[in-house]
Amino acid sequence: MQRRIRILPARVVVYLLLAGCLFAELGYGQVWHRLTTGLHGIATAMPTASALRQARQRLGPAPLRALFDLLRGPAATTATAAVSWRGLLLVAIDGTVMSMPDSPANLTAYLTQRGNHGGSGYPMMRLTAVVACGTRNLINAVFDPISTGEIAHAHRLAGSLRAGMLLLADRNFAAADLVTALAATGADLLIRCKTSRRLPVIARYRDGSYLSVLGGTRVRVIEAQISIATSAGRHTGVYRLVTTLLEHHRHPAAELITLYHQRWGAT
Repeated sequence: MQRRIRILPARVVVYLLLAGCLFAELGYGQVWHRLTTGLHGIATAMPTASALRQARQRLGPAPLRALFDLLRGPAATTATAAVSWRGLLLVAIDGTVMSMPDSPANLTAYLTQRGNHGGSGYPMMRLTAVVACGTRNLINAVFDPISTGEIAHAHRLAGSLRAGMLLLADRNFAAADLVTALAATGADLLIRCKTSRRLPVIARYRDGSYLSVLGGTRVRVIEAQISIATSAGRHTGVYRLVTTLLEHHRHPAAELITLYHQRWGAT
C-alpha cells in the first residue's frame, strides 16, 4: 500500500512500465509523453527522465508480481475452437532467451555471452512460459540466468497445470522424468519426441499409433511423414509425437498431428 502521495503515485508508475513494454525502443521520458499526450485539458506532471527512473526503482517488483498473479491464466472467450479440443484446454510450453540492460545489478546476477566481434555482450535471461493457445494468455512464467535450462523451468511450471488441459511441447521437453512429473498433474500431454529414441511397442492401433512407455508413463506414439515446401524445394521427414491420450477412438492420430501445430500459434 502506498502511504505517501507523490507527483508520481505508484499506480501511475505501473502504467508507465506497462506502456514501456509497448514502446521498448523509447526512453522513459518519451514513454511518459506517449502515455499523457491524450490527456487534453488535464494538468499533468512533467517529470524528468531521472525522476521517472527513481520512481521505477522505488516501486520495486512486488506490485508488478501481484498484477501478473492477478491477470495470468486463460482468458474467457467465445472462440472455443481456437482454445480447446474435444473438451481439453490447449496450452503450450516453450522458452526463449532475452538480453537485458547491462546494469551493475544485472551483471552480478546474469551471465553474458561473447559478442560477434569479441568482448562481452549484454546479460542474458532465459524465460519459459506456459501459454493458452488461441488467446496467447500467459498462464505462468519463470525466468533465470541462461545457465538454468528449460527442463528445470518446466518442473517449476508443472504446478500451473491441471486436469482438463492438453499441454503441447517440443522435443526439448520429452525427458522421461519431466514427462512423469507433468503427467502427475492430471493434465494430458502431446509432446514431440526424437525419432531415434527407442520406445517399446506394447500394442498397435488401427490409426497407426501404438502403445508404449516413456520412463514410467504409458504413452501413445504417433508417427507421420511431414512434407514442407519452401523456395529451396520440398523436404519430407518423419515426425514422432507421444501423448498420454491413450484412447485412439476418442483422440484420432490424424487429428492430434494437425492439432500439434497449434503450438506455433502460441509462441
